Amino acid sequence: MFASYLIGLREGLEATLVVSILVAFLVKSDRRDRLPYVWGGVAAAVALSVGFGALLTFTAARLGFQQQELFEAVASILATAFVTYMIFWMRGAARRLSGELRARLGEALNLGAPAVVVMAFLAVAREGLETALLFFAAAQGATASTAPLLGILLGLATSVVLGWALYASALRINLTRFFTWTGLMLILVAGGILKYGVHDLVEAGLVTVLTTPAFDLSGALPPDAWYSVLLTGVFNITAQPTVVETIAWGVYLVPVLLLFLLPGRGGPGASRAPSATTAPASS
Repeated sequence: MFASYLIGLREGLEATLVVSILVAFLVKSDRRDRLPYVWGGVAAAVALSVGFGALLTFTAARLGFQQQELFEAVASILATAFVTYMIFWMRGAARRLSGELRARLGEALNLGAPAVVVMAFLAVAREGLETALLFFAAAQGATASTAPLLGILLGLATSVVLGWALYASALRINLTRFFTWTGLMLILVAGGILKYGVHDLVEAGLVTVLTTPAFDLSGALPPDAWYSVLLTGVFNITAQPTVVETIAWGVYLVPVLLLFLLPGRGGPGASRAPSATTAPASS
């Protein structure tokens, strides 16, 4: 549930910030007549994202065991790649996001109403499709069927509240720091998703080497302990991972974390000054 909540919060806040910047620009430009076109584009993007998530679930449910395992493995690997790219992209784009969006919307306004709809749709659709794929991949290892859905809904709801508070200037947070720390957590989540994807490849019969347990932590991680459930649900840390799963997990996490945490690269130890924490309406 927490992994899904984190995905919903992070991706939802990105989408909410995009929408709030667009709305603020139109309000400040005295172009409120174009607001329905923005909301129309947002609604279309949300519908596409929900439909994509439903398609993934429907497709997986109609496949045989081996095909389903392979499908889920591919989804997990793709989700890992997308979330890694998104984390590093957002780290560099967070500071210039507002200005770029305002410039694009200004160009769209000159082209007419359809361009505004398309611009709003594209701005939100990317986040929505990423959210659907990440949620599908993260939910595969869940033991409770409703927990991932509840988690992502709570995360999205939290992001909407934060976005509205930022828009209304009622809340000020350091967005650069927020995306840094949530990015760090998502890297750990992505490592677990990749590990689960490798596990699915083993189950599908495509990986047949190094499938013996790498170690046994059953004594330290009893299956009925709350912390075992938490570690498994969020980071897919299991008591008896296979050798190939452990190798994949380490090969991903070590270089990605090192790149993310390098000083001056935007990690928590970066020496640069934190960015201003202004609401989109005042930018």
